Amino acid sequence: MILGVEVCERLTTLGIAVNLVTYLTGTMHLGNAASANNVTNFLGTSFMLCLLGGFIADTYLGRYLTIGIFATVQATGVTILTISTIIPSLRPPKCAPGSHSCIPANGTQLMFLFIALYLTALGTGGLKSSVSGFGSDQFDDSDKHERKQMTKFFNWFFFFISIGSLAAVTVLVYIQDNLGREWGYGICACAILVGIVVFLSGTRRYRFKKLVGSPLTQIASVLVAAWRKRNLQLPSDSSLLFDIDDIIGDEEQKIKKKKQKLPHSKEFRFLDKAAIKDPEVPITPINKWYISTLTDVEEVKLVIRMVPTWATTVMFWTVYAQMTTFSVSQATTMDRRIGKSFEIPAASLTVFFVASILLTVPIYDRIIVPICRKIFKNPQGLTPLQRIGVGLVMSILAMVAAALIEIKRLRVARSNGLTNNPSAVVPLSVFWLIPQFLLVGSGEAFTYIGQLDFFLRECPKGMKTMSTGLFLSTLSLGFFVSSILVSIVHKLTGKNKPWLADNLNQGRLYNFYWLLTILSILNLVVFVVSARWYVYKENRLAEEGIELEETEPVGH
Repeated sequence: MILGVEVCERLTTLGIAVNLVTYLTGTMHLGNAASANNVTNFLGTSFMLCLLGGFIADTYLGRYLTIGIFATVQATGVTILTISTIIPSLRPPKCAPGSHSCIPANGTQLMFLFIALYLTALGTGGLKSSVSGFGSDQFDDSDKHERKQMTKFFNWFFFFISIGSLAAVTVLVYIQDNLGREWGYGICACAILVGIVVFLSGTRRYRFKKLVGSPLTQIASVLVAAWRKRNLQLPSDSSLLFDIDDIIGDEEQKIKKKKQKLPHSKEFRFLDKAAIKDPEVPITPINKWYISTLTDVEEVKLVIRMVPTWATTVMFWTVYAQMTTFSVSQATTMDRRIGKSFEIPAASLTVFFVASILLTVPIYDRIIVPICRKIFKNPQGLTPLQRIGVGLVMSILAMVAAALIEIKRLRVARSNGLTNNPSAVVPLSVFWLIPQFLLVGSGEAFTYIGQLDFFLRECPKGMKTMSTGLFLSTLSLGFFVSSILVSIVHKLTGKNKPWLADNLNQGRLYNFYWLLTILSILNLVVFVVSARWYVYKENRLAEEGIELEETEPVGH
């Protein structure tokens, strides 16, 4: 039942996102740059709101109510979007693509569209933040049999996500392009409503866990406590700082169950001031906004150490964003016929992207891991940071391929005299775009799993929900960085020789891809430096003679 709501969410969100750029350019008559930014802003907001959804679920509502409420919000947004495709006054009149008679959508029409999209984004964020966690709540981690069942659940979770994605980029996109957007978005609305009904039907069978509070609160409390005591002198002996051993009463046992005592580190010493015992302030009852345990401080330090890796993975998702924007725009100008009668919808090219992900995972497990075990002497094959590094390299190769293919597409357009005709089909097979989709898809398989493994492994035991939030925030920022880059490039080049022209045949999109290539190479250099500096938590604890506690099993 939980898997049911997840497959409906993925079908709905991806069914809207992958083909949204063609709706904005073809129906709402917006420019290529504006359309690309609207798509990336929509997706970026969806992922960023996962942090809000996770905070609300952990602190106030619990995961069950969060899923139910935000799924309803998403259904409302998709329903409004469907209505906007049915009522003629909510979209501009039809016209020939590139014609001077095309009237862009007015303020009222765009307002109605954005209300629909961002309600959908709000619902997606809240729903996505809690579904996998609520699924894991149904299993007892201390029971070996249920632990195996949990692993099986996550394997099915990934399978259902893939099924929803494939259905969205094939069936839904075809329906949108050939039967009409009202049918495509209407199916999305019905799907999420069915998902809600399926999810609620299991209410009596679910297991519910007590609220544990948000890890964001712990980070904030440590920072506030350190700032309040910024003028106090740190003791020379760290054993004089307040820690979980100093807590008295029943609360001590509860905290010890949730926390793994961490050794004191010399980095970021300012934060240690949060654990200074102030004789003028009583310790009992504990005021977390004035005093924190040294273990709480060290957990926050662990999160801070992950920031360079977190920051350098954002660029991958900026490259990823191009697969749902400009790569789809490229496809609309190329020959998409198979045989004489069937034409592939432009957005359906992302099926190669999804297929690449599904192929890369078993190839990695069956071929790459055994080879890497022999080379690196690591039972897991590649470490999480090495996986991320491979993904970043693939994203660079993808942008090189995209730039070269765009140069070839423009040459064909010019040689056939199609430069001034934005609606003309360039006599070049759309399958030339496959390499960039395959490379980014394979890169995602490495980066996605590497990021998730890294954040799960390195996040403190008491802050495991933070791992998903950190991961999803890189996706969100990647989309927003794409929007910023597009806006800057369009403003700087838009007058004389535009890189991102509304008529791609008159633009220089390849220069934008070269820019992303250069930025990705610089980002890779910074990533390699930070990765070499980073010491895994397991190794830090081993140096102190502390055994790392077993983490919760998570299916990749």
